[in-house]
Amino acid sequence: MNSLKTYFLGLLCIVTFQQSFAQDIIRTSQPDTIKRWTSKNTVGLDLTQIAFVNWSAGGENAISGILKGAFIRKYTKDRFVWHNELITRYGLNKQDGIEARKTDDVIQLNSTAGFKTDTISNWYYSAKFSFNTQFTNGYAYPNTDYAISKPFAPAYLFLGVGTEYYLKEGDGGFRAYFSPLTFKTTFVLDERLADQGAFGVDKATYDANGNLISHGKKTRTEMGILFTNQYKKEIFKNINLDHRLVLYSDYLNNFGNIDVDWQLQLDMVVNQYVRANISTNVIYDDDIKSKEDVDGVQVTRGPKLQLKQILGVGLSYVF
Repeated sequence: MNSLKTYFLGLLCIVTFQQSFAQDIIRTSQPDTIKRWTSKNTVGLDLTQIAFVNWSAGGENAISGILKGAFIRKYTKDRFVWHNELITRYGLNKQDGIEARKTDDVIQLNSTAGFKTDTISNWYYSAKFSFNTQFTNGYAYPNTDYAISKPFAPAYLFLGVGTEYYLKEGDGGFRAYFSPLTFKTTFVLDERLADQGAFGVDKATYDANGNLISHGKKTRTEMGILFTNQYKKEIFKNINLDHRLVLYSDYLNNFGNIDVDWQLQLDMVVNQYVRANISTNVIYDDDIKSKEDVDGVQVTRGPKLQLKQILGVGLSYVF
């Protein structure tokens, strides 16, 4: 009985000492007041409208719009930086007598984590992740019977390690990333498109009578070299430049063929809420075969240089 009392008395002393010691730590430790996370959100709507009333030269009434969003989250602690960016765009065009047609459709997530060995260097050991897909079906207009692309058909995932040079300048700066080992996975999660071998996946196989032997693959994995470059700067007062370049070459299939994705945007600030912008996007991917509508039939051609150019004026809000 005495030993039991001694045990409980000792346990009570230990608990009391721990609580007193913890309170001393709480009173003497300094709170971490450094803000680790920073964020920037931009949402906007670009509109273009054309209307004709008794116009002798003729013309078609039309309205188009692009809804845009860019969301940035950045974590910094000592020599570690984690940068995350989500870019979304969706645009439609409507003309008299014609159904609404998609003009832009982007979901892009980029994430880069980097660590540098000293406080003055601009070089980081980095790991990069990116994912791209779209919101809705895409068509080779005017043929809308069959979609030529869908959400997650395609979708592209990049994951690799390498080194990055980052020179910060205001809200932007210069970034150059090189990875000797990056995995690229192409997803085509639609069976009809996968059976066609769309976007570079292995297509379905058939016997001599046209009977299906096996469906097409829904994923394609590559391993190669990745180089990315981004440069953001206010080149003139209220005129901002945003340049992005992605180059990728697969080690295993046709090494030396380079996939190119180049984006250039000029953002011209009118006031706090009104902006005009010009953007250009050039893409070349040897795995993407072009499609054309010939007498109502979609015909697959070889890879071609893809170009998209947008001029817009609209509202923008940053918070």
